[in-house]
Parts: sequence; C-alpha cells; structure tokens
Amino acid sequence: MMITNLKQPTISFTNPNVLRQKSQIPTSQIVNFSPKICRKSDLLIQKPLKISNFDVIGLGFGNGFLRERKSVIKCEAYEADRSEPIDDEVVELPGEAARKVKIGIYFATWWALNVVFNIYNKKVLNAFPYPWLTSTLSLAMGSLIMLVSWATRVAEAPSTDIDFWKALFPVAVAHTIGHVAATVSMSKVAVSFTHIIKSAEPAFSVVVSRFLLGESFPTGVYLSLLPIIGGCALAAVTELNFNMIGFMGAMISNLAFVFRNIFSKKGMKGKSVSGMNYYACLSILSLVLLTPFAIAVEGPQMWAAGWEKAVSQIGPNFIWWVAAQSVFYHLYNQVSYMSLDEISPLTFSIGNTMKRISVIVSSIIIFRTPVQPVNALGAAIAIFGTFLYSQAKQ
Repeated sequence: MMITNLKQPTISFTNPNVLRQKSQIPTSQIVNFSPKICRKSDLLIQKPLKISNFDVIGLGFGNGFLRERKSVIKCEAYEADRSEPIDDEVVELPGEAARKVKIGIYFATWWALNVVFNIYNKKVLNAFPYPWLTSTLSLAMGSLIMLVSWATRVAEAPSTDIDFWKALFPVAVAHTIGHVAATVSMSKVAVSFTHIIKSAEPAFSVVVSRFLLGESFPTGVYLSLLPIIGGCALAAVTELNFNMIGFMGAMISNLAFVFRNIFSKKGMKGKSVSGMNYYACLSILSLVLLTPFAIAVEGPQMWAAGWEKAVSQIGPNFIWWVAAQSVFYHLYNQVSYMSLDEISPLTFSIGNTMKRISVIVSSIIIFRTPVQPVNALGAAIAIFGTFLYSQAKQ
C-alpha cells in the first residue's frame, strides 16, 4: 500500500484483520489519511510512504461489527527506500548545514577584509592625504581584478545589455559619492569616529524612505532611531579630534549609500547578475565617473609631490600600503555582495553592525586612538541602536 506526497502523521496499525473488515466499519470510524501538519516538522515527503505498522488500540469485535471502546489510532510510515519509521523530529538536511557554514565563512571573511582595508587605508591617508586619488585607485584595482578574471575565465563574465547599465548608472553615482565622502572623512578624523557616525545610516534611510518615497514603518523602527541619533551625538561632542570636514564626510556618505540602496532595489529587479559580477560592474562604472572629478579636484601635480614625499618618509612600504588598501577594498565589498545572494536583508544588516564593531575596536587598538569613557558610551549606544533598528524593521 503506497501513500505519496503525504506530510508525516505519526500513526500505526497492528491488526491486519482491520483492513479486511473496513467495509464493516461505520463511516465515523473510517481512518482519515488526509495530509496533516506535524507539530515538529512540515517537511513534504516526495518519496513514496509505506504503512509499516497498523495498530488499533481498544477496539473489540462482536456480532459481526466493530464495537468502539476507545478511538486511539497510531500510524507509522516510512519511505520506500528506508526500513525504519519516520520520526517526527526536525531533520536538518546536509545542504542546509553546509549553507550555514558557507554563510559563516562569508561573514568572517567580510569582517576580516574590512578591518584590514580600514587599517591600510588610514595608513595611506596619514602619509598621503589625497582621498580623491586613493578612492580612484581602490576602484581601479577592483575593476582590473575583475576584468582579468573575466578574460582568463576564472569568473564567468555577466551577460548585460544597455538597460542593465542604465539601471546601474544612478546606483554608481550614489556609490561614488558615498565612497569618496567616507574616504575624505577618514583622512580628517580617526577611523573609529568615521564608523561611529556611519552607524547612523539607518536614520537617514528612514527619513528618506518616509518623506521621499512615502513609506511607513512600525513604531519600533522610529523608537530605535533615538539611541542611534543620541549615541552618535554623544560620540561627536566628546570626540577629542573632532573635525567638521571629517564629520560631514561621514554624514554625506550615509546619505549617498541610502540612495544607492534605494536605486539598487528599484533598478535591478529582474536583472540576473550574481552579487560578485554586480559589484564588479558597479566598480567599473564608478571608476569612469570618478576619474575626471579626481583629476579636477586634486590633479597630477599634487599627486606627484605627495607621492614623492610619502615614499621618502615611509619607504617602499608605502607602495605596499597603497596596493593593499586597494585590493582589500575590492575584496571586502565583493564578499559582502556575494553574501547577499545567500542571506536575508535582516541577517546582512546584523552582520554589517557587527562589522562596524570589529572595525572600531581594532582601529582603536592598532592606532592607539585616545577614547574617553563617555565617547565609548556614545559609540556603544549608537551601535546598539542599529541592532534594534534591524530587528524592529522586520
């Protein structure tokens, strides 16, 4: 006897005579084999199920009919290629476990690469305070890496058309502005301070979505903005090395990245491009947009003089710092976009919050940034607010 496409009820029959005398059972006593949802498992069995045991407890036979004493029926079933009944416990599929491990690797790699990038980026900016060129080199290195990967078929090149690049253009504009603004900020203030201010990005997201897009949010989302704004304000007023350009750079970066996310969601719907290739195309288009502005703002003469001074002071290690910050910038962004293919926006948001914590703590330790207790409290409140925001938004 075969039962297919059945969700697992836990039932069992023992007396084989019951099946033979089914015609004598009153209608109200006929066993119902309709699919039922188990308490602990909703797995849909695609393989055929066989009845392994049929047990009617408390039923007696007399005068040719079935007399009910107690209607307790238990049924056990097993897959056609199994010899044991199916347990109603949740069975974690091997593929799901492998997926969790893969996501964990993505997160650990993402955080580590971001920490390394921020360290080398700050070292370069301390010796070579030209954030427009530094930003351009980061995008150029990433574009070069992906073009070589596509040419050598290490990575499969994306299939794009003119509509794809049109949809990507506003995303690239916002990405370019956000990238340059963040680099300008880090050239003026401590890495930790830049990331504390950048933790206020959810507040910008809510304001833009509410007043420009007309979206509404639960009350919890609005309440979660209070610790974010309050924590950032407390950290800003107690920052020992406060700089208005650095502060405004981080704020502009927040606003730009909010628009980048909005344009990305609206323009990329239905576009079948992987996260890795999507970010590669974004880097290439951003590089094209940024290069003329970098030349106009700073220019080759300033770059040449600054480069010579940095090499004379730091030595050949300076060249390694520039190369490292450029490579790690591309890698950490690439991994973050690849992780979006595997996780939900909520999980990504939580991961981004944890990333900021790792960057802030590591930069304070490595650069020995002086931090007052009240400043650290403001940072902790702001970061905690971003976590509450990610929870409340869902």
